[in-house]
Amino acid sequence: MKKGKAKVVALANQKGGVGKTTSTMNLAAALALKNKKVLIIDSDPQGNASSGVGVKKLNGDGNQLYHCYMEKVTTEECIRGSNLKNLDIIPSSIDLVGAEIELISLKFREKKLKKVIRPIRGNYDYILIDCPPSLGLLTINSLTAADSVIIPLQCEYFALEGLAQLIDTIRKVKKSLNHDLYIEGLLMTMYDKRNKLTHQVANEVKNHFGDQVYKTVIPRNVRLSESPSHGKTILEYDRNCPGAKAYMKLGNEFQKRCR
Repeated sequence: MKKGKAKVVALANQKGGVGKTTSTMNLAAALALKNKKVLIIDSDPQGNASSGVGVKKLNGDGNQLYHCYMEKVTTEECIRGSNLKNLDIIPSSIDLVGAEIELISLKFREKKLKKVIRPIRGNYDYILIDCPPSLGLLTINSLTAADSVIIPLQCEYFALEGLAQLIDTIRKVKKSLNHDLYIEGLLMTMYDKRNKLTHQVANEVKNHFGDQVYKTVIPRNVRLSESPSHGKTILEYDRNCPGAKAYMKLGNEFQKRCR
């Protein structure tokens, strides 16, 4: 990572419900609490990362990622602060679905997000992109703009289903659009140490991907599920719960790997 230039990391998995948004929000919060300047880009039209850090649902009002894609406003005009010091966000809403449709006819459509990020990249230490649960144009833009990818994987039977397709997509983006892209790590989420299947899935992933798998695992935790409904990251909502401690640990491991 060049001095004065943010590391850009996409959190991607086309399978829904694996903890992408939860991990984006809470890894960002952990880094912000370590006095790092962090920006979340909510690239999911559901806008859950936006509401999860305290930005009210946008219904066509207010600047958001869609307007950046369409070059209706500058990137700076789309950035909003969160409840947490050092943590900003470019929010999203269902309008972003329209961007995916409107981009199809545009030249260099896969590089629009990279263009959005360029003017503000020097203002942050880390930029985390919350990708939608698909391998469509929004995810392709995220992978093209990113330095690396974190793949959250749910510790359940179908965890590896679709993973080969995602990795193939990452390879294709690396080959044709972003030669420097690499997998930052695989993150095991919803880990239940009492469940035998959890251990089997985790072992299978570790056997296949080795050191690419984060040592930190994110446990199943009710407080993690509750915090977004209060517009707070888990580190604001309940810093002493197992989920909060896991994300702080992940923040440490993430930073060590970056160095």
